[in-house]
Amino acid sequence: MLYAAYEMQKAWLAGMGMAAQTSSDWLLSTSNPLAWAPTAPVMARALEVFAHSVEVRGKPAFGLHSTIVDGASVPVSEAVVLRKPFGQLKHFQRGVSGRSDPRILVVAPMSGHYATLLRGTVERLLPDHEVYITDWRDARAVPTGEGRFDLNDYVDYLIEFLELLGPDTHMLAVCQPSVPALAAVALMNEDGHPCTPPSLTLMGGPVDTRKAPTSVNELAFKRPFAWFEQTVIQEVPGIYPGAGRKVYPGYLQLSGFMSMNLANHMKSHWELFKHLVEGDEDSAEATKAFYDEYRAVCDMTAEFYLQTIDMVFQRQALATGSFTHRGRIADPAKITKTALLAIEGERDDISGIGQTRAALDLAVNLAADKKQYHLALGAGHYGIFNGSKWRDSIAPAVEAFVRTHDTGRVAPAPKRVVTPRHVEPIVPPGVEVA
Repeated sequence: MLYAAYEMQKAWLAGMGMAAQTSSDWLLSTSNPLAWAPTAPVMARALEVFAHSVEVRGKPAFGLHSTIVDGASVPVSEAVVLRKPFGQLKHFQRGVSGRSDPRILVVAPMSGHYATLLRGTVERLLPDHEVYITDWRDARAVPTGEGRFDLNDYVDYLIEFLELLGPDTHMLAVCQPSVPALAAVALMNEDGHPCTPPSLTLMGGPVDTRKAPTSVNELAFKRPFAWFEQTVIQEVPGIYPGAGRKVYPGYLQLSGFMSMNLANHMKSHWELFKHLVEGDEDSAEATKAFYDEYRAVCDMTAEFYLQTIDMVFQRQALATGSFTHRGRIADPAKITKTALLAIEGERDDISGIGQTRAALDLAVNLAADKKQYHLALGAGHYGIFNGSKWRDSIAPAVEAFVRTHDTGRVAPAPKRVVTPRHVEPIVPPGVEVA
């Protein structure tokens, strides 16, 4: 019922938004006598901000059409390497040949946003890496006939993707997938799997949420498991292909994150209004671009969400040695081959300091020269993988780590990356994205 009510409200607001945008355009039209009134621009821009805030958004595009390799611009195209019911493996193909760059699998979070949230991550890696990404599917778009998808399936997908890409494929997991990625690597190390990654980079992930718990961690821990089952799980309405599937809706996830920094979001929209009134179109468009991405949300299957609540946030299963995958314990102590890099943000309010670094402590049998830790000073959660701190200080650390442990090829030293030509969305102060 709640999901259906939300869809009705969304459709109603979308209609109001279209009317508001039409009125805004009319108030700004030079052919309209009222446009010359002193209050017309203010009214028009207020209507425009409202229209943008209620606009219906689908899956964004990556929009990465070129990159810089050895100082020259080369085309980039997207290719789906493998399609699965709940996600696909996507390759960003560069128009170059004769290079021997490290191959890296970027594991995007399944936490309510699309993989395009990592657009800046991919863009920065493209000049000197063969980049692949896990492009997860909106659960409401998956018919119930395709079956279930839980945390075990997530681990299976990662192992299958690595098997397809072959040996010497590095892996980088951002936020939520740090746990299943570490579990997959532990299992592959234990099995002596030929496609075991030579390195795994974990960025702002909840490996052990007992360390420096954030408000997100405390909410998941204080509420009984039954509360999540009975309160936040909804059934997909009949208007979607996944009708009848039990999900944790993306709009609930978005509402939660918006409420965490509500004052900052309100301030950001006030600044958007002022930029529009003042004619600062570049700043206004950058803020709009950020919210276009931020408000584009997708659903998670109920079984994946609930299993994550139970194993990751309430029982810290990986950290306590009780993370089971298909009846097997995924034990980080079994990691002896894969080098680990843990990256944390000093101002991360989603995954506190120490939660990701815990992976290094859990890998007790991994040689010290295969472990590395990087604390990004001044970086919040979003800033770990997007923005200037990611481009200028974090990405170089990742590149150096990958190349140090790149056993499959001799790669040239990375070139200095030219600042991207696109306008990067402005992240409002204090606003973080998981």
